[in-house]
Amino acid sequence: MKKTALLITILTVISKIIGLGREVTLSYFYGATSISDAYLVALIIPTVISDFVGNAISTGFIPMYNKVEYESSTKQADKFMNNLINILSLVNIVLVALGIINADILVKIFASGFEGKTMTMAINFTRVSLIGVMFMTITQLFRSYLQIRGNYTVPALVSLPMNIVIILTVVLSSQHSPFLLSLGLMLSMLSQLIFLTPFVIKKGFKYIPTFNLKDKHTREMLYLALPVLLGVAVNDINQIVDKTIASTVTTGGISSLTYANNLNNFVNGVFVLSVTQAMYPRISKMSIQSDIEGLKKSVNECLGMILIFLVPTTLGIIFFAEPIIILLYGRGAFDGRAITMTSQVLFFYSLGMLGVGVREVLTRPFYALQDTKRPVINATIGVLFHLILSIILSQFIGVNGIALATSLSAILTALLMYFTLKKKIGSLGLKNTIVLSGKVGLASLIMGIVSLGIFYLLTNYFGSNISLLLTIVCAVLTYFFVLSISKIDVFDNAKHQLKEKILNKLKN
Repeated sequence: MKKTALLITILTVISKIIGLGREVTLSYFYGATSISDAYLVALIIPTVISDFVGNAISTGFIPMYNKVEYESSTKQADKFMNNLINILSLVNIVLVALGIINADILVKIFASGFEGKTMTMAINFTRVSLIGVMFMTITQLFRSYLQIRGNYTVPALVSLPMNIVIILTVVLSSQHSPFLLSLGLMLSMLSQLIFLTPFVIKKGFKYIPTFNLKDKHTREMLYLALPVLLGVAVNDINQIVDKTIASTVTTGGISSLTYANNLNNFVNGVFVLSVTQAMYPRISKMSIQSDIEGLKKSVNECLGMILIFLVPTTLGIIFFAEPIIILLYGRGAFDGRAITMTSQVLFFYSLGMLGVGVREVLTRPFYALQDTKRPVINATIGVLFHLILSIILSQFIGVNGIALATSLSAILTALLMYFTLKKKIGSLGLKNTIVLSGKVGLASLIMGIVSLGIFYLLTNYFGSNISLLLTIVCAVLTYFFVLSISKIDVFDNAKHQLKEKILNKLKN
């Protein structure tokens, strides 16, 4: 699993860098303005809708497909998948039609503070981007299918065509018409499905026009997915709350939240998503085979990998939030006000980065064990906590309060997930986790102190951007040097496997 996670991490880094290029391009041409606010709302609405259907279905799809194939045959499992695709396609058409008709209501829900031209622009953008919902849910299903078949490379690269299309249309829109922004969103979602389809076919899948709402496997999966649907809906409420409050606080508030959150998600996407994508199909099979000890071992390995990567990253962002924003976004229409606002939001988002990572890892064992109710209960508690805090804190520290509320709710939900999973499957090795956390925390602190000294020394000779890049290199070297002498099993095992792989290649 470690090799798979490493491969996914490398590919995800490539994909996320291009995704970050998308954000940089948008910030360069539109900054944190009413146009970028309208555009980002038009992006988030179809994403929320597709997540509501697609993520829940794909989460239940992997264990159910494995179960059908294990108990029956691959042919029956593919038949089950075809039926699900056709049902989802019908649901998507209905949702898109309703969304286009009621686009004004959707925009008011997500951004009640919009007025005049900003509101009109957001509604027009949303009507076009909503068409992409028809492609996104099937895309998520295809990604899950390829992971089941052992292909982790293509799913990790699926955002590449999307980001390339968006970058091109952002540039073109700046020269012609902002309306091209919404068209680019729709085409980018279609590009993902086009990208995946040949690989799905290559793995042996054949489309069959079957439609059976009474299929027992489909109904069982939908039953399992219902709590996940509620869980996704609960998480989507977070986004609605964030965008609505931000739209009333200040112009550009939605943009600053989105830029900072996307950077936060960049880190989690690289490390957390890579680990969970490698883990989930594996522990789903362990669950079917009742291998609880193997499942617990895999979860612990993933938690260890998450700690090693996210603790130093969190500390780095806390120390260097503003230089990071200047490096990535500080040019073009992204002015000093936008830099200050976004860097402060990033600081508060980073406080919950580890909580988000742990939460995502600990959610997967519940789904693998076909227990979808407990994650929903925990997520609901987290959302209520987030809602109350967002309203209160935004009154005192504006959009920063929204980011802080998000971080604190992520930490709370992670703790709830840990203790409920422990109650369900037994001890998760808390003692070892605490020891690992202490070693990683100490290594990160040493890295942080050294990095601060190096950065301020370098700024006497170089600009902020060059100083930050050189500091990052020094920070990485310092951190891994301290880890290498700290006797951390997860790190030592990964280093040993990498060394063996290199030696084997040299011999061959």
